[in-house]
Amino acid sequence: MRRLGGRGLLLGLAAAAAAAAAARWLGWWSDRAGLRLFVPEELARYRGGPGAPGLYLALLGRVYDVSPGRRHYEPGAHYSGFAGRDASRAFVTGDYSEAGLVDDVSDLSFSEVLTLQNWLSFYEKNYELVGRVIGKFYGEDGLPTPTLTRVEAVMAQGAEAGQRALQEKQKFPPCNAEWSSGRGSRLWCSTESGGVSRDWVGVPRKLYRPGAKEPHCVCVRTTGPPSDQAPGLTAHANRGDLDNPGLGEYAGCPPLAVTCSFPL
Repeated sequence: MRRLGGRGLLLGLAAAAAAAAAARWLGWWSDRAGLRLFVPEELARYRGGPGAPGLYLALLGRVYDVSPGRRHYEPGAHYSGFAGRDASRAFVTGDYSEAGLVDDVSDLSFSEVLTLQNWLSFYEKNYELVGRVIGKFYGEDGLPTPTLTRVEAVMAQGAEAGQRALQEKQKFPPCNAEWSSGRGSRLWCSTESGGVSRDWVGVPRKLYRPGAKEPHCVCVRTTGPPSDQAPGLTAHANRGDLDNPGLGEYAGCPPLAVTCSFPL
């Protein structure tokens, strides 16, 4: 499992470029009028109890007014432990003890950091950003610390991986599949299979991904140039992506059949 502290993640200019890409993609670094800087002791007053000035929580150093979701965060509510502090770690670990409600994300895995990214997108969409916490993620000048830069670099890598996965899904949409105890298995393609709308149907093929234990069934375009053919080239075998080296045929299924059935 890859960790934030691994050397392979953040080296020199590559890490800086990834962090900058994350900032541009997420739009988090732009200054906003009215944003406050909180010290942790001040933020702790915003827990929504009697006499409290408000109901705030922080995630990766960004402070949100969660008053509209009071029933989730006010004293006695299920997520009350998140109020008045930055408990970034607990968003992915589910440890709501005092020891777990902390902002230390230094040993989170790649996938866990991407989960934090999803939570951050949720709060950006649903709650008002009101400030930043001086500490692990933002300095006294309100600018990101190296710790936040490392986290954002991982998020940038996640965004790039997500974009690659989306492109692959457009190129090789998943097959439709069904199984019954009486008829066995059936795999087939359509212009909507895999949730990808397109003007071609394709045929079922096994797609072998590096590192995957088993191939996945995908629909493969059978006419036109290969998807990875360089722009401007017109010569091709008119076989679409059938000759991609990562693909394999299903035994017992005709090569150009739209449906492959495997009776018991």
